[in-house]
Amino acid sequence: MERINIEGLNLKDKVIFINRVAKVVKGGRRFSFSALVVVGDGQGHVGTGKGNAVEVPEAIRKAIENAKKNIIKVPLKKNTIPFEVMGHYGAADVLLKPASEGTGIIAGGPVRAIMEMVGVHNVLSKSLGSGNPNNVVRATLDGLLRIKKGEDIAKLRRKAEASNPANAGNA
Repeated sequence: MERINIEGLNLKDKVIFINRVAKVVKGGRRFSFSALVVVGDGQGHVGTGKGNAVEVPEAIRKAIENAKKNIIKVPLKKNTIPFEVMGHYGAADVLLKPASEGTGIIAGGPVRAIMEMVGVHNVLSKSLGSGNPNNVVRATLDGLLRIKKGEDIAKLRRKAEASNPANAGNA
């Protein structure tokens, strides 16, 4: 997967989840924060990142920097996704379905934030299994990565037909 140049993108960010974590040491507990952030331009580019620090703003800043390094391009069809897709990560499954104009984003929590940052305005989704925000975000991104352009699918099908000797005489 090639790296996307973020210079020309007008990226916005949204914090999905902030978690306070504790490390137990001899003198007591040391607290720090982890932040989960999504960045996107509303034109099909989206990335997520995680950052850890002693202070919340620093954790968010680190998460945004990490998210900018993990941007992917999602092919969109008008204001929705081209076809139904299922994403999976760990114990989390996310079902994404295209929706007709005017439906809106029917999604909860992390999935909604990602869809808003991608630029999808009409989508139906269902989060199954684990509700852990990290896993739901990764499952949603897995689903978005499974979306291919129509031209790419057509190329793959032509190659499959050409390489299959059973279809050679049926052309």
